[in-house]
Amino acid sequence: MVGLACVVVQSAYRPSVRDIDYRVLLRFPQKVRNMGTTDFLPVKPRHQWEWHSCHQHYHSMDAFSHYDLLDINTGLKVAEGHKASFCLEDTGCDPGFHRRYACTAHTQGLSPGCHDTYAANIDCQWIDITDVPPGNYILKVTVNPDFLVAESDFSNNVVRCEVFYTGVYIQTRNCVLTGM
Repeated sequence: MVGLACVVVQSAYRPSVRDIDYRVLLRFPQKVRNMGTTDFLPVKPRHQWEWHSCHQHYHSMDAFSHYDLLDINTGLKVAEGHKASFCLEDTGCDPGFHRRYACTAHTQGLSPGCHDTYAANIDCQWIDITDVPPGNYILKVTVNPDFLVAESDFSNNVVRCEVFYTGVYIQTRNCVLTGM
């Protein structure tokens, strides 16, 4: 995916909205695996990384992942979110691979054979679905959406999941790697 279409959650910008009003957020975990043969490293030099108070660590990319909620019938985007870069680290590794990166201001990265995991409760990792009616949708998660980090294969950067939203709860199933 190149670029990001603007989908505004209209109810969030009404003059009557107060800080105490609630929003409905679709939260989900995300696990990113380096399936390549070289390190996945930040594109910005360390002195350009930005402190993000909501995560309490430095971010090395402006958009590490895009989150799109698509209408299952039309494919049109009904809601979106994004994640500034992970604090890139080797959360875990496959057998035979070793952790080399940690979430610090000096050593961020993702080693081959390793993965970085964020739980569903991480702030700023969600889609605001306050204005989304109940129905069937597709959750599309795109990693490295602007192709800023060089990779040998971009075809495994998108996951799509079927989503059934009742207005009260969400059921997700059939998550698969897909092309862009």
